Amino acid sequence: MNPLLVNAAELLRRPGNDKNLAFEVTAEELGLVESRVESVAPVGVAIHLESLSTGLVVTGEVSVPWADTCRRCLAPVGGLAVAEINELYQLQVTVDDAFPIVGDQIDLGEAVREALLLELPVAPLCRSDCAGLCPQCGVDRNEDPCSCEMVVVDDRWAALDSLRDRLN
Repeated sequence: MNPLLVNAAELLRRPGNDKNLAFEVTAEELGLVESRVESVAPVGVAIHLESLSTGLVVTGEVSVPWADTCRRCLAPVGGLAVAEINELYQLQVTVDDAFPIVGDQIDLGEAVREALLLELPVAPLCRSDCAGLCPQCGVDRNEDPCSCEMVVVDDRWAALDSLRDRLN
């Protein structure tokens, strides 16, 4: 039985009814294909469903562990991506961003997957003040300071640099 398919028939009978659900699925069961998330990683889902006259409001929190490399120093980095869920499911979809209720069931899969994908870091850092690798010698500047001189050259100014050198 797929825990992401929720029978909403009982809730839809009486507006104002609510229900809490908490469960775990794997990233593979969710269809979360992402290099930063292992296929066997547990996806935690804790949601609250509330019935309206036209559908259901689903609120809650979802989470998944992730692992990647620091964008500056290439050290392993990881964490827990936690996303808030606030979605509308309707029998007759009248709102553009609402999900349909099909056969008295709601499929939480797409909403959970989208929320987690948006929460995963695009360019993770091991720490906010990561100094990264030296572009000249390759030493990790977080561990060892290097004595390389950093000269920033902007090719757009090359003509003016050569003019300055000729005048001096």
